This record gives sequence, C-alpha cells and structure tokens, in this order.
Amino acid sequence: MIKGSQPATRRQAPKPLLEEQVFIGVLRAADALARGGAALLKPYGLSGTQYNVLRILRGAGAEGLACREVGCRMVSRDPDITRLLDRMEARGLISRTREERDRRVVKTFITEEGLRILTELDAPVREMHRSRLGHVPRQKLRQLLRLLETASSQGERHAAG
Repeated sequence: MIKGSQPATRRQAPKPLLEEQVFIGVLRAADALARGGAALLKPYGLSGTQYNVLRILRGAGAEGLACREVGCRMVSRDPDITRLLDRMEARGLISRTREERDRRVVKTFITEEGLRILTELDAPVREMHRSRLGHVPRQKLRQLLRLLETASSQGERHAAG
C-alpha cells in the first residue's frame, strides 16, 4: 500500500435494471452472431461492413445509390463511408460514377465481381443464420424481431435528438 493512502471501502453495486440486463444481453448476442459472420467472411477478405455494402448495392440494382444513401442504409454506421467505398472500389467490388446532371452526386454500383462473391456467400450465410437461430421457434423469432425493431426505432430517435 502507498504511504498515506487508505483502502477503498467496498460498496455494494446497485442491482442492474432489467433494461440494463437486456441491453447487455442484446450486445452479447450481437457480438456472438457477428463473430460467426466474421469467420464466414474472412476467407473472402470481407468485413461485415463491406458485406453489408455489397448487399445494399445488390438491392439497389442498376440504379445504384449515392454515397450518403449507402451510409444511411448500413446496419452499423461507418463514419468514413467514403474511405470504405474507396477500398472496395480498389478491390473491384464496386464502381462509382459522377452524375452528369448534378456533379456533386456520386453514384455507387456493385460490380460483377462483387455480385459473384455475394452469390457465392448467399447459401453459406443462410446456413449460418439457420444454425445460429433455427432452434428458436418461428413465433418467438417474429416476436424478437418486433421487439428489436421497437428498441431500434427508440434508439434512433434518441440518437437523432
């Protein structure tokens, strides 16, 4: 012990709120599920964020999306979406073009290589989802989805305000 210092008195930690327990449970579950996804994507040299971008752009089709639109649709917000897209473009997974009508807008598109990788991943990703959540009855999964959507929308309102 350091000369002159007093040992800390032990105080009982407050009992966690149910909301705190749920919050931590959701974070743990998300982490466990994300680790499985990361392991599946690693051989393809993709992060979960890059995979998310590819799925968003595949869904956008031939129209593509502006950079900010991609960012708004992301599962996890990336503060530097431009750099993320730069790395993906350098790998040939996406392409970008400046719009002729409004030169400020840069449209982003998935490339054939990006589509090829996504198509190759479709079945393994579905199987991973089944293996992680298939034991949960459908009714419970629907209920969980509704609860998560409620929690997410409340969280978005607080983040915006």
